[in-house]
Amino acid sequence: MKSDLTVNIKGISSFVNEEELNRISESAIEHLTALREGRGRGSEFTGWLRLPDKTVSETGTILACARRLRAQAPVTVVVGIGGSYLGARALTEALNDPFAPQEHRLLFAGHTLSEDYHAALLKFLDGTAYNIVVISKSGTTTEPAIAFRILRDHLRNKLGTPAARMHIVAITDARRGALHDLAVSEGYETFVIPDDVGGRYSVLTPVGLLPLALAGYDIDAFARGMLDMALSVREGNDTPANIAVTYAAARNTLYDMGYSTEILISYEPSLVFLAEWWKQLYGESEGKESKGIFPASVTFTTDLHSMGQYIQQGERKLFETVVHVKDSRNSLVVPGAADNSDGIGFIAGKRLTEVNHRAEDGTRIAHIDGGVPVIHVSIERIDEYNLGQLMYFFELACAVSGYVLGVNPFDQPGVESYKKNMFALLGKPGFEAERERLEQALRAKE
Repeated sequence: MKSDLTVNIKGISSFVNEEELNRISESAIEHLTALREGRGRGSEFTGWLRLPDKTVSETGTILACARRLRAQAPVTVVVGIGGSYLGARALTEALNDPFAPQEHRLLFAGHTLSEDYHAALLKFLDGTAYNIVVISKSGTTTEPAIAFRILRDHLRNKLGTPAARMHIVAITDARRGALHDLAVSEGYETFVIPDDVGGRYSVLTPVGLLPLALAGYDIDAFARGMLDMALSVREGNDTPANIAVTYAAARNTLYDMGYSTEILISYEPSLVFLAEWWKQLYGESEGKESKGIFPASVTFTTDLHSMGQYIQQGERKLFETVVHVKDSRNSLVVPGAADNSDGIGFIAGKRLTEVNHRAEDGTRIAHIDGGVPVIHVSIERIDEYNLGQLMYFFELACAVSGYVLGVNPFDQPGVESYKKNMFALLGKPGFEAERERLEQALRAKE
């Protein structure tokens, strides 16, 4: 199966040693085989690898639930954080027309502890019917647990407890956990996050598919895109030509040479949350054991007028991965003007996509000349199928890249540190001694 997505690493050729790149490519191939055969670290969380093989035929219950929720309210609040939030947000933000009225509006909660954000959300929900889709394996992650408690209370006061139950769907563990137990006792419709799929790899589970279906998009096309990419990069292509191997090897070769920051760049503002999803995927998978490439992102050409100066001439420790979109969904031509006072008459008659692509080409050359290696990832267009290809490509390449780096790309032990401190400072029982230590530390810094 040949993918529509392409990866071009010619933009790093003047920065890396070819022999070293080849050596790391061979290592990436070995790790791809280990990943596929379940021999790598964290292999108990690699169920996402084969999700595309079965998801295409298993979307019926998700679509039925989406139809029911859409029929009973014009708004759904999706409650989640991290991998339980970013995949769905990335997809819907990429596909939405930002100015068109939405047949069914998705709002998000549980990804922040801001009081003002949640107060404003409740004020809006006072005036509309709404559903809640709460996503959490455990049900005890602080941010979504707080948001769900607030929203459930609001919905019960609005509709009454029995009616509110019909407006709540839980996506959680199959057998255990606080949210699972609550969903069973309350009778919520429930979908399962598989035990062997971690949050940041869960976009092809109901975590990503139900919000996508609620927003009115084609979840079958998204799943087909993931499947076609899986067949291209996962099976029978253990060569340097495998685009996931190419990307994993290129970024690790650059990292070994001191390029410790990777900037994901797109020229489409609709991909801002795709970049947020990518940052979590790579940051949480690789940033451990005092290792890892720091993932950052910018949107051009907007950020060429802010971060562009630093990228062009700042410290030479960063490289770029550019997500190029070959064609837009619309056609808009730059009009002519009789006086040409703005000096852009030479652009008249050209499509904005052509202008955008030329800005991209010129920037890529300028940055390479300025000492910034550039990896180029190209997709056909922004739609469900191509986003499915892109996201599975990044997932597989991330897993291989983590193995090349020598870490477990499927755990996140460092995420718990801030939680323990927060619980202690908030007075959680059993944390009294730690609370005193932390408060002394805070006083010493005041």
